[in-house]
Amino acid sequence: MAEYKLKKGYDIPLAGAAEKTLKIVAAPERAALLPQEFRGIKPRLVVKEGDLVKIGTPLFTDKVNPDIRFVSPVSGKVEAVNRGERRMVMEIIVENDKKDETEKFGEWTEQAVGKMQRDELIAHLLAGGLWPFIIQRPFGIIADPQDTPRDIFISAFDTAPLAAKTGFLLKEKMDDFQRGIDVLKKLTGGSVYLSLPKSDSLFSKIQGVEKNVFSGPHPAGNVGVQMHHIKPLNRGEIVWQIKPEAAALIGTFFRTGTFPTERIIAAAGSSLKERKYFKARAGAPISSLIPKENIIDENIRLISGNVLTGRTTRCGSFVGFYDTLITVIPEGETKRKLIGYFRPGFNVESFSKTFLSAFIPTKKEYILDTRQKGGRRAFVMSATDYQKVMPMDIMPVQLAKSILAEDIEEMEGLGILELDEEDIALCSYICLSKTDFGKILRDGLNMIQKEG
Repeated sequence: MAEYKLKKGYDIPLAGAAEKTLKIVAAPERAALLPQEFRGIKPRLVVKEGDLVKIGTPLFTDKVNPDIRFVSPVSGKVEAVNRGERRMVMEIIVENDKKDETEKFGEWTEQAVGKMQRDELIAHLLAGGLWPFIIQRPFGIIADPQDTPRDIFISAFDTAPLAAKTGFLLKEKMDDFQRGIDVLKKLTGGSVYLSLPKSDSLFSKIQGVEKNVFSGPHPAGNVGVQMHHIKPLNRGEIVWQIKPEAAALIGTFFRTGTFPTERIIAAAGSSLKERKYFKARAGAPISSLIPKENIIDENIRLISGNVLTGRTTRCGSFVGFYDTLITVIPEGETKRKLIGYFRPGFNVESFSKTFLSAFIPTKKEYILDTRQKGGRRAFVMSATDYQKVMPMDIMPVQLAKSILAEDIEEMEGLGILELDEEDIALCSYICLSKTDFGKILRDGLNMIQKEG
């Protein structure tokens, strides 16, 4: 077991963390899948409005790889297929009949699962709708079941702002997590790497993995950062990653033979009166977790995920497939304050030490809103600031410029294949030019993927 102490990075002192209390949410009247959250997937519907489905019945598949299925989290009738621009499928909504009729994918003993070969395990994961949890690097897309990854990486902690605590999500699911690890081991010719926080006892008994300890500010909990220090990704190689709660769901699937629908989701953010964890059904309406009476501010930003990499959503939408966190923060004023740059700023968070709050010795949390506090302009050459939040041997400004210049050879040489948006998100947060590094990075990755 190796220990990595990362000094570079930044913990955004954001107020509004969820309390470690769990509330059980009643079965929803409706649940949905959101095809647009699955990167790299071209959805092909296999149901239409009015069709009856069970838990685990496929709602759509991938046009390129039809073996990858996306299944219903409830039983009942397909209520609506909502489309957006260019007739893209945005939501597939199922009216819950609350009978919980379930597709049965098998009945396996622990010994039987232990004897299964790789191809058989993959076939069960595909049929049961669990495969989309497995993500490939490079490109951050759903893994191709025809590939064999060099290694599989799991981060047992999340350092993103207000992130759900992995220990709280998994404290009653460690047996299923171990069962999931036993399955994942057979999917790679290499190792399964499990990265742990410095003070950990929950995962001490987990076997079959190579454990490493990481400490330091965000993004120390990111798989990409951990992979960079443990065993970097080289050109031509493929690795897989999976969240620990998803690994536990794989274990649950092979224990029960059915698609697991239970999820634990944290509701956090300074715009909420009560912030806690909810045990809910996959794809449940967000309004069942965050009713209007629990929202303090009139003008809010509802984020599926964390404030750095999450996507904007709305109360009328549904919990995403990968979600363990919903963040609610103020939208912020549109008018700038008079001579705001010259105010002392005791109550304003400041990475660049522009305000006096940066020199206050006591650790303080701030209510932050969505204002950029700046505008679009050319790169301000402050590369040393970007390096302060990048605990990887990568130069963000040079990489961004190579992408904008569409120089594929140079961007690969600068390490683009190791990165996903979450690894470079802090560069956007601290950027004086308000450059969206995540969008630039995704454009570069799409360019390389298209070129093959």
